[in-house]
Amino acid sequence: MTSGLIYSMATMPLEASKNRMASQKRDPKTGKLPYTSTLQTLRKVSAENGFFALYNGFFPYYLRCGGHTVSMFILVQILRDFYAQNMM
Repeated sequence: MTSGLIYSMATMPLEASKNRMASQKRDPKTGKLPYTSTLQTLRKVSAENGFFALYNGFFPYYLRCGGHTVSMFILVQILRDFYAQNMM
């Protein structure tokens, strides 16, 4: 599960940024969107809410991505072993 933890820690800020950009609403006064790019969203959220706001919801994200990462490593190893035994 270490690989899943590292993956989740590396990608969670990007996932949070994507989710904020997808659910943003226009400012009623100016009509502008609050977020324009991924990097701008990361900077703005960190400045306004703190860096760890990008990791809100980390545990469910880790369970989803960690389990997927581990199962993919296991599946790839099974396929490699099968290929080595039967195809070579």
